Amino acid sequence: MMDQQSFIQLVTPFKDKVYRVARRLLISDDEAQDATQEVLLRLWTKRSDIKKYRSVEAFAMTMTKNYCYDKLKAKSSNNLKIVHNNYEDHSGNTSKHIEVANEVEWLFKLMKALPEQQRLIVQMRDVEQMTNAEIAEILDMKEVAIRVTLSRARKTLREALIKKRNYGIQ
Repeated sequence: MMDQQSFIQLVTPFKDKVYRVARRLLISDDEAQDATQEVLLRLWTKRSDIKKYRSVEAFAMTMTKNYCYDKLKAKSSNNLKIVHNNYEDHSGNTSKHIEVANEVEWLFKLMKALPEQQRLIVQMRDVEQMTNAEIAEILDMKEVAIRVTLSRARKTLREALIKKRNYGIQ
């Protein structure tokens, strides 16, 4: 079993990198610090198995990304609910308000149905307002792949919304 001093020596070289990845994904300093602490705590609890990993740093980066993705998914869900619940139609047109609220709710359902990678890229680009370059770096993908995936996801969402409008699907 690894002792505390050995663990600290092992994680110190990449601790800042864990924070930077979390910061890029989560935007907030506080959330990135929480994510860093959570990843280090999880590594500590797995310290008896840590020698099994070829690269503890790579394992920590994967843990960081997964933790942050889970946080982003939860935040996306909450953000869309807030948008849905706080929509105000200043024209006083109640039917228009209901229609838009229903579309937001429908879009939320559609996003949940997207493949994981598409959902994550739409979340990062359209909700978190990250650039394609930032997303490519975080996900370790080429920028062109980000653009293609984003385009496909948006097309899927757009087609489903058009279909709903045309056919009144609920």
